[in-house]
Amino acid sequence: MPLDAVFLSGLHMELAPQILGAKIDKVQQPERDLLLLSLRTRDGNERLLIHGGVGSARVHLTQGRFENPASPPMFCMLLRKHLVGARIAKLADNGDRLLEIQMDAHDEMGTETRRTLVIEMMGRQSNVILVDGEGIILDCMRRVDPSMSEVRPLLPGMRYRLPPKQNKPDFFETEPEERAVLLRKAESGAALDSWLLHTFSGLSPLVCRELCYRAFQDASPRFLALTPEQEAAFLREMDRLDDLVQSGKLAPYLLSDEQKPKDFSFLPIEQYGDALRCEQRRSFSELLDEYYLRRDQAEAMRRKSQTLTKAIKNLRDRTARKLSMQREELRRSEDRESIRRRADLITANLYRIEKGDRVLHAEDFYEAGMPTVEIPLDPLKTPQQNAAQLYKQYQKAKTAETHLTALIAEGETSLHYLNSVLDEISRAEGEQDLAAIRAELRESGYLKREKSAKKEKLRPRAPLRFVSDSGYEILVGRSNAQNDELTHRIARRTDYWLHVQKIHGSHVIIRAMDTEPDEKTLAQAASLAVYYSQSRAGGKTPVDYTMVRNVRKPSGGLPGMVLYTTYQTILAESDEALAERLRAGS
Repeated sequence: MPLDAVFLSGLHMELAPQILGAKIDKVQQPERDLLLLSLRTRDGNERLLIHGGVGSARVHLTQGRFENPASPPMFCMLLRKHLVGARIAKLADNGDRLLEIQMDAHDEMGTETRRTLVIEMMGRQSNVILVDGEGIILDCMRRVDPSMSEVRPLLPGMRYRLPPKQNKPDFFETEPEERAVLLRKAESGAALDSWLLHTFSGLSPLVCRELCYRAFQDASPRFLALTPEQEAAFLREMDRLDDLVQSGKLAPYLLSDEQKPKDFSFLPIEQYGDALRCEQRRSFSELLDEYYLRRDQAEAMRRKSQTLTKAIKNLRDRTARKLSMQREELRRSEDRESIRRRADLITANLYRIEKGDRVLHAEDFYEAGMPTVEIPLDPLKTPQQNAAQLYKQYQKAKTAETHLTALIAEGETSLHYLNSVLDEISRAEGEQDLAAIRAELRESGYLKREKSAKKEKLRPRAPLRFVSDSGYEILVGRSNAQNDELTHRIARRTDYWLHVQKIHGSHVIIRAMDTEPDEKTLAQAASLAVYYSQSRAGGKTPVDYTMVRNVRKPSGGLPGMVLYTTYQTILAESDEALAERLRAGS
């Protein structure tokens, strides 16, 4: 659900004491619609996330990890110029789904001035706007010219005006008597949740359905003829909601199924029964982080990796088709012995064949009882030429078997590697990870280096780092190339190496430092091996582990490929919560 006015007021009440008076140390823009303000508050450092995108607009403190682009966008540079060093003076939710962050700043001459960051969280019209002390727009995350909106263009140099009010009363500014009168005027046959949504501003569809459910045990009942008791029950639920909001006793609730978050609200939601869990979170910021972060990051990575994924899938599919043809050709070459036998029979019966014969009837001395067989002949060739042609076909098939066997082995290795790259891409956490994968593919010859393209500057990235509950450092490779680096260069011979059995995944190293890791550390490392593999969404998965000295790279092997011996196997399951808890500053 988008943030409604009530949820935003709860968020406002939570944020104000946390960020008022905070100094802005940094401004970053990891994505087009996403801003991060690094704040120095009385209680320590915080990061304020501001999102102006459609379907994701929001403001909250965040613990998420974000990767910044190589060069900051122009809007980010403008915000840095005006906001770095400013202090947050006031937070105001002026209107429906609109939050203003007012800041005391200094201009180029060092004169004190006021800057206001306006976050409009209004569906398709969501935006982030920087306004000066005179109410003039300095710039917008998303500029709106008159051709896009005649009613409310938003461009630098224009005076900022609040969005037009909705032509309906604010639910929380009406009296109980007014709501009762409006209810009695409702059109017969209308759904009561729709009537609430279209009659009042300030209510979301989820809250409208919840009021109906609490009054009628039906989230979307039809308005036909309410009995006095039903009308009283409905009005009573409206009054309770009004009292809850006026008292400011709002709390963050997350709705989720077994897989992922589904919705959120400022009050407990009962309408879904056992279909969804409704759990309270410690703060509105924690709730919004949990609800949006994984979804938004997954979508951003899907967009960034789309071209690379398509290229690798095309390569993989082409390799699979070539393999299929080679296997069929190899299958046909297996019939070469019958060709040689026919040649031998022709050679043994040359005296019985005349040039121009189309068939030879001869005893097959290779079979018990020497049955008579028919061997087709080319009438334009001599008997010797017919035999020579078959011997040539036999030799060609024999050579083809050796050649095809090598090609098929090479193709199977390539197919395995390309599937492992697709798995890497699906788990990439940022543009740097994708750049490293592209570089790896160019080094391996799977992607061509475009002459006109600028060479990507790769900043060295350390493996993902975790610390087990027992204090052991655990390292996880981000890519096939880094798996090689981790296993064959970083790890010591007495460290422990883990990998999911027979499927694609990251190499995992326990830095044992000449000790034997305890069972808990092994179990946690195995869980990480499953989490960073193709089996992330599966159940219990076998994980092999051994000392690094038992792991070697095959001669000519592609990145990430290893052979290992003297290993043991344990069952482990992917655990995202564990991975987040153990992760240490990687």
